[in-house]
Amino acid sequence: MKLFVKELTVIDSSVLDYHRGIIGQSWLVDIVLHGELNDESMILDFGIVKKRIKSAIDELVDHKLIIPSQAEFCHISQNDEHTYIDAWPERGGSVHLACPAQAFALLPTGQISRSSVAAYLNEQLLAHLPANVQKLEISLRDEAIDGAHYSYSHGLRKHSGNCQRIAHGHRSMIEIFSADKRDLNLEAQWALRWQDIYLAEDCDLVEPGQLHLSHVGMQALTAQHHCFSYQAPQGLFQIAIHRDVVEILPTETTVENIAQYIADTLAPQCQQGITVYAYEGVGKGAIASA
Repeated sequence: MKLFVKELTVIDSSVLDYHRGIIGQSWLVDIVLHGELNDESMILDFGIVKKRIKSAIDELVDHKLIIPSQAEFCHISQNDEHTYIDAWPERGGSVHLACPAQAFALLPTGQISRSSVAAYLNEQLLAHLPANVQKLEISLRDEAIDGAHYSYSHGLRKHSGNCQRIAHGHRSMIEIFSADKRDLNLEAQWALRWQDIYLAEDCDLVEPGQLHLSHVGMQALTAQHHCFSYQAPQGLFQIAIHRDVVEILPTETTVENIAQYIADTLAPQCQQGITVYAYEGVGKGAIASA
């Protein structure tokens, strides 16, 4: 007997990738449970499935930077307060982070993919399910987007929840209307501009000497790195990332501010008005006009 749940949740995280650097991802999660019926003639109550499995997935990987801990291009070190990530991807030069441990998901693999994350979750979760559940299948998939989209990573210093983590992200649609008509060219231009971008607030920009990275990270800093640091409820978050893959906003990088930033940036070339639908992952976002 099998029990399935489509779109149990959405994982909004970022991935450290050798070829692309830090990638914002939004993965829809589908699950299938294999097992025998229990005393209630169920494999597992849907309420328990949605609560227990979703919360476990959130705890393991959601709103985190997912790291391939066995990859040769990245080095991981830890102390009582911080986990240090130093990586040398092909795109954008080196990236260095010092954050509380909960900011990262360290997967025992050399490359992060949908299948490797699903295999990790499957292994972690099955042991916590009732004995009558004999097998768990977790599959991740991208939202089907017919049009422009971009991937961004960021952190929200003021957020009381897990959005405060400095390198989590989203794969997001964008819709732009100029004079009340959808402008596919502007959407494509913005998607290209923000392909695998890191978005930061200007007030979090600091001098390299203000960072407390690993010894390896401090030695690797160059004039081409932008350095960001902030104190949030979960601790001190710091990142140094190549300026070519960064866009600095004058406000905190909430989706509301992102939508307004895009609208304000495009307004001078759209004399009859501009409206932006900026998505934050799947099925949610903000609308702004200028």
